[in-house]
Amino acid sequence: MPLHKGSPGADQADGDRRLAMNPFFAEADPTAAMTAAPPVHRLPDGPMPPKNAYQIVRDELMLDGNSRLNLATFVTTWMESQAAVLMGECRDKNMIDKDEYPRTAELERRCVAMLADLWNAPDPQATVGCSTTGSSEACMLAGMALKRRWSTRNADRYPAHARPNLVMGVNVQVCWEKFCTFWEVEARQVPMEGERFHLDPQAAAELCDENTIGVIGIMGSTFDGSYEPIAELCAALDDLQERTGLDIPVHVDGASGAMVAPFLDEDLVWDFRLPRVSSVNTSGHKYGLVYPGVGWILWRSPAELPEELVFRVNYLGGDMPTFALNFSRPGAQVVAQYYTFLRLGRDGYRAVQQASRDVAMRLAREIEALGDFRLLSRGDELPVFTVTTKPDVQAYDVFDVSRRLRERGWLVPAYTFPANRQDLAVLRVVCRNGFTADLAELLLDDLRRLLPELRRQPHPLNRDRSTATAFHH
Repeated sequence: MPLHKGSPGADQADGDRRLAMNPFFAEADPTAAMTAAPPVHRLPDGPMPPKNAYQIVRDELMLDGNSRLNLATFVTTWMESQAAVLMGECRDKNMIDKDEYPRTAELERRCVAMLADLWNAPDPQATVGCSTTGSSEACMLAGMALKRRWSTRNADRYPAHARPNLVMGVNVQVCWEKFCTFWEVEARQVPMEGERFHLDPQAAAELCDENTIGVIGIMGSTFDGSYEPIAELCAALDDLQERTGLDIPVHVDGASGAMVAPFLDEDLVWDFRLPRVSSVNTSGHKYGLVYPGVGWILWRSPAELPEELVFRVNYLGGDMPTFALNFSRPGAQVVAQYYTFLRLGRDGYRAVQQASRDVAMRLAREIEALGDFRLLSRGDELPVFTVTTKPDVQAYDVFDVSRRLRERGWLVPAYTFPANRQDLAVLRVVCRNGFTADLAELLLDDLRRLLPELRRQPHPLNRDRSTATAFHH
């Protein structure tokens, strides 16, 4: 969540800009609205009619981008009307109040059981997990469990003589960097090399030592949509244990891929079928197909989640273990997740995710066929692909393309890759449920119209890539 300062005031004569009201907002007396201008950065002195407040807020939000045309985000932007109704009916239910809302708690428990089965847990009934506000919170919980297990094993050395570390690829989502900063863990990152844009299993194993709390594998990378080789990572760590005795657990950050691979890549082994995988998280509000914000975190068994981290609530005479950073939050998203699981089933999820992948792969091929672009990924893992301009394209760059598409309403991020590929700038397209083949064709039409103008430029308009990037997540 971005940090915001208070009232700017600097460019305002009276230090407090006021909102202008349309005379027609006041039905009985149109002139009354002309003088009723509420302040922006302090509470108004008195109330106003609800329809007036609604219209003022709605007018300002008109300048936001259209979420359906936002190809930067992985987050769900379309659900069925029935799901919206259910969420509205549950928005006042507090998920933490499991005694008061036992059926909402039961739906959360069922979702955990469904995910345990989906991710091939050895004993789904023994698998422990919970909902979160998103995959970022889920990752924090997974990291906390890894650190606590390590510190318990190293109680004679920590914290006086040992500093824990966590191994990951440089392509991880920023939440892992936050975890390492917040919980005082050294982040050991495997850089990109050449055309490898994610973690290398052997390089990750070489970074591990007696202070490593775990290794993070990504299903799939936000930078290019590719799956990291989780099975190969586990094999490299198996070999490390055989040689050194170090037993390093793996957490799979499946923010997006954990809700794609089980349906489209069933033969790919990445989940609890691998004994070294101790925990898995996902975003229900990404390819789980639910509006933000809900995430899920599951551990293979209670042994992977230290008991002292678990908060227990008695409901219906039973024991409801919970583990979360957040306390109060609405039950609406959890209910919507259960609705979607119930509504779609395995076949429905398979159909939805396959449709998104088909759109992504076709759109990638069509953009490649334009001749100006080189594909770095093709949407055949996550329904996500990245492109860069070919070396002979000198008149414009990906930042120019992003800027010009924004003029047409499309939000397509342009950004540079991290170490050691800062030289590479790309466009990324995320295809989600609701981004149809028809919308993809409209995007292509706009791109075809823009290319002749871009080709006539003398040079790229913004050569400072650090200021041009539109990718911040």
